[in-house]
Amino acid sequence: MKSVSIIDYGKGNVRSVYNALDYIGVESIITKDSKEIDNSSHIILPGVGAYGDAMKSIRDYGLDEVLHEQVINKGKPFLGVCVGMQVLSSVGFEHGEHKGLGWLDAKVIKLEKGPECLKIPHMGWNKINLSLEHSLFKGFNDEMLVFYFVHSFFMKTKENDKILASCQYGINFTAGVAWDNIIATQFHPEKSQDTGIKMLNNFINWTP
Repeated sequence: MKSVSIIDYGKGNVRSVYNALDYIGVESIITKDSKEIDNSSHIILPGVGAYGDAMKSIRDYGLDEVLHEQVINKGKPFLGVCVGMQVLSSVGFEHGEHKGLGWLDAKVIKLEKGPECLKIPHMGWNKINLSLEHSLFKGFNDEMLVFYFVHSFFMKTKENDKILASCQYGINFTAGVAWDNIIATQFHPEKSQDTGIKMLNNFINWTP
């Protein structure tokens, strides 16, 4: 039976993710307990707020080691959301310099207003462009690839083969990454209504 551990480290929109999974009839638990995480089939790492605060909480709870064991060593399907995607990088530069989980050779830097004087944070609906074919977007057509974003920082990586999707907001930034059993998105599927629900359902039914 498929079950999801929603990682609770005090910085994530865990209840929204729980409600979205409940809507599609998926058993999930909000937890930071290593045994409960070990008993789950899938893992979601949500996140809101600042990169450094998120990483401090993850390390304080020992979740960096738990996630490494479950995701990297055991290969459980993993979805990172927003800051939960950003912390997969090597380093983040929000309010200083902070070491990330280091699963991806990437850095997280600030979005700039640019010549268009764009509003920061980037908040609202925006279209993504897929770089890879992936089961996460099975059954999607081009018009459905619109998701909800709330962020002031973005991930920049040279590992182009792991870029799942990009989005345009002044610049073309990485909106999703994927490799092996790992998926992560800058946007919030749990806030993206029907398209987000469909994506979460695809994640639950995905076998890496």
